[in-house]
Amino acid sequence: MTLGELNLIVEDDSMIIIKHKGNFNKTEKFLAGAKRIRFKEILESYAKQGVNALSSATPVDSGLTSSSWGYNIITTNSGFRIEWTNSNVVSGVPIAIILQYGHGTRNGGWVQGRDYINPAIAPIFADLTEALWKEVTKL
Repeated sequence: MTLGELNLIVEDDSMIIIKHKGNFNKTEKFLAGAKRIRFKEILESYAKQGVNALSSATPVDSGLTSSSWGYNIITTNSGFRIEWTNSNVVSGVPIAIILQYGHGTRNGGWVQGRDYINPAIAPIFADLTEALWKEVTKL
């Protein structure tokens, strides 16, 4: 992408002149195309895939934690964010988190956590990154 020719001329200690030759047509075309990309729809698809992956990977006792996954797509000043949620909370304790990181028991013991979230969601991030990159580079 060429913006043309830019010259900085210093005529004396108090004046700088900037001369530009060219235009921003390619940049403006790219940005106009980027506005048409339906980022939220793409994120929606991958958020649902993430819920399925997390549900499948969650250790199952009663199945409640596994079936309690959901998501929110948050619009921010700089774009969008996916938040995966799990609504299985017992006495203020999010069960999905203690399954992931472990927890103490009433008699002073420790139940080791199991990293099931990161391996389940990593392929979703990789596929999402690839899909978004394809959308942006086809402009």
